[in-house]
Amino acid sequence: MNKKIAIVVWSKTGNTKLMANALKEGIELQKCQADMFKAYDFDRNKAEEYSTIALGCPAMGAETLEDTEFLPMYNDIKSVLKDKRIFLFGSYSWGDGKWMRDWAEDAKNNNITLFREPIIAKEKPTDDILLKMKEVGEDLSRD
Repeated sequence: MNKKIAIVVWSKTGNTKLMANALKEGIELQKCQADMFKAYDFDRNKAEEYSTIALGCPAMGAETLEDTEFLPMYNDIKSVLKDKRIFLFGSYSWGDGKWMRDWAEDAKNNNITLFREPIIAKEKPTDDILLKMKEVGEDLSRD
């Protein structure tokens, strides 16, 4: 299997990046290629090259997506995500995960089908969360 999966991540404290690394590990366990991108290095043209894309962004401010790099990138690629396998993940430090519910709802409203329920971590991801991310990576690698 020579599947390529994009992992696009924005991380301020490193917590969302830890989740991305666990996802990448799971993908690579299945002998697939995981290409990791920072949000500012990913655009519509790159998105078109992948059938599977994982997007990771923490909650910012009043539980919103990071709006200087991640949100503009997401808005740019949204229209090409319709026929792809999409997975959302991220971390937060306060609140109850509203940003992720809003993000998943936005995806649904734009005809983007999520591969499975998003995974969120409060602060630093626990070993259990990291194991779940690794398992999602393995699952994303399967057809």
